[in-house]
Amino acid sequence: MSHPADLGIVDAAEQLARRRLSATELVSACLGRIHERDGSHSHDGDPDSINAWIRVYEEDALEAAAAADAQLATGDASRLCGIPIGLKDLYAVAGKPLTASSRLLNEVPAGDCDVWVRLRAAGMVLLGHLHTHEFAAGGTTDQVGSPWGLDRTPGGSSGGSGAALAARMVPAATGTETAGSLRIPAAFSGISSIKPTRDLVSMAGIVPLAPSLDHAGPMARTLDDCALLLTAMVGPDRGDVSSALHLLPAELPPRGGAKPLAGVRVVISPRLELVTIDPEVADAFGAALATCRLLGAEVVDARPDVALDLGGDFLDVLTSDLLPYHRRFDGRRELYRQSTREWVEEGERRAVSAEAYVGIQVRRRELTAVWSDWFAEQRISLVIEPTVPIVAPVRGWGYDHAGTDYEFISLTHYWDWTGFPAVALPAGVGSRSGLPVGISLIGPAGSDWELLSVGIALQRELGVPAPHGFGE
Repeated sequence: MSHPADLGIVDAAEQLARRRLSATELVSACLGRIHERDGSHSHDGDPDSINAWIRVYEEDALEAAAAADAQLATGDASRLCGIPIGLKDLYAVAGKPLTASSRLLNEVPAGDCDVWVRLRAAGMVLLGHLHTHEFAAGGTTDQVGSPWGLDRTPGGSSGGSGAALAARMVPAATGTETAGSLRIPAAFSGISSIKPTRDLVSMAGIVPLAPSLDHAGPMARTLDDCALLLTAMVGPDRGDVSSALHLLPAELPPRGGAKPLAGVRVVISPRLELVTIDPEVADAFGAALATCRLLGAEVVDARPDVALDLGGDFLDVLTSDLLPYHRRFDGRRELYRQSTREWVEEGERRAVSAEAYVGIQVRRRELTAVWSDWFAEQRISLVIEPTVPIVAPVRGWGYDHAGTDYEFISLTHYWDWTGFPAVALPAGVGSRSGLPVGISLIGPAGSDWELLSVGIALQRELGVPAPHGFGE
């Protein structure tokens, strides 16, 4: 067996179930990796540290691991029992600090967020909280260094999760997404994720960015691992009755044989015409398309008659949604990082009226309906596109001003608008930069498990890259 901390969720679960590995041994191995590889656990980070973790709960983790071992010994335990996990520093855990990687927030919640209620019930072991871009308001997490190069951004806002997974410190993590924050770190850090259908996973107890756009989801090194983690995360928000309608059977369609993607109809995203694609990204995307065809998928030339650019509507909703939560900090705005303060001020400047806001949301529903009809009428299984049109740039400027990371979200944000599920996986490593490239598979609402099934088959061919010195 490889080093326990190198195991993914599925493999670790098998070792635990067969009693070849104890939860205490697995958790201890991950804690050792954190000590060995993370460097500082600080607000600002430093050039020589990954700094993925803002807080590590070592004593609690070892105590939870011992309890998991006792449960595993009974032979009646969840597949996730004893698996270590890190939570993005937006997920409330009773009795633990919640700071959103900001100097403004310092709460100790009395209760757990819905997601942690479900993961804790499954027997998962919390190692600590992972850094986010402050209040999740950006596509970078510049207090965190990428394992692919400490001078590079791991992406954001779930950058701590992406970096910790890539550095083999933990097999499972959570993230959130409003404009790309699950998938951007997946692309830049060479890991996997799924932005589920909106409301499939409850946001209750998670610090919001823009409530009508926010999604919560799993992050891991492989899509097999993401699928197992998502199964446990799914569940309704008691405060949002519509979320109960999105409970879907957690079943991955079987895909075997030489042509596991036979019958899958793929469309290259028409939105690619709106962005400039880096040559390394274009090469990896082309190779991924060739692999889709090799596995039996049909690449179809089709496009819906729908707006491909959201114009100012997205920012009007984002900034309007953002303001109510942040009013609590009006007297202390000097403590924000510069870019976050500018986002709050941008919301005040735009000053969208209630009537205009409702009008935007009506247009949003109409656009989503056109896409939904198109998927059904054209029998399209999924849309494929590069996750981010560039490889990870040098870090250090992500908090300078609001919106400077627009290139990162130029493709991703559109699918938060529709609420459709989007699977993100690595497609290779740039031949010149040596940095990972990611692709996304987008399907209609409710196609989460179908997308994961396709992505898993594709990932078995494409593989999962590892940063130099961090592989198994």
